[in-house]
Amino acid sequence: MDTLSYKTISVNSAAVTKDWVIVDAQSAVLGRLASEVAKIIRGKHKPSFTPHVDCGDNVIVINADKIRLTGKKWTDREHISHSGYPGGQKSQSNLQIKQRLSSTRLVEMAVKGMLPKNRLGRRLFHNLYVYEGEQHPHVAQQPKPLNLTTY
Repeated sequence: MDTLSYKTISVNSAAVTKDWVIVDAQSAVLGRLASEVAKIIRGKHKPSFTPHVDCGDNVIVINADKIRLTGKKWTDREHISHSGYPGGQKSQSNLQIKQRLSSTRLVEMAVKGMLPKNRLGRRLFHNLYVYEGEQHPHVAQQPKPLNLTTY
C-alpha cells in the first residue's frame, strides 16, 4: 500500500512565527518591489503558507524616496479617486502624489493593491512599514536585510 510521506500543514494564528525583514528600495522599480513585498507580507514564501491566516513577515521598506518608475509613469499614470458626490472625481499623477503627500504613499498604494481585498488584506497591510530615508525606529526587532535581486 502506498502512503504519503508528508503531511500538509495548516497553521493557525497561534502557531505562526513572524520575522522582521528590511528591504532597501534604492533604485528599485516600484511594481517589482511591491510584488515581492506583498508576497513576503502574505507569507507565500513559507512552506507553511495558509491562505486564510496572517502567516507572513513584517516588512520595513527604507529609501522609498529613491524609488524608480519606468517609462513615462511619473507623469502619465493617473490615480483616480471619487468623493461620491456629482463631479467629485479627482485624478493625480505619480509625481503629484510624491510632491503633495510623500513617496512612501506610492509604495504603500502599490503594495496595498497587490494584497487581498478583504478583512485579511486590511490586516496584512498593517505589517508594512515604509520610510523615506535610511533611518527607521524598528532596530529593537532586529530585522534581517533582504536583497530582492537574489531572493
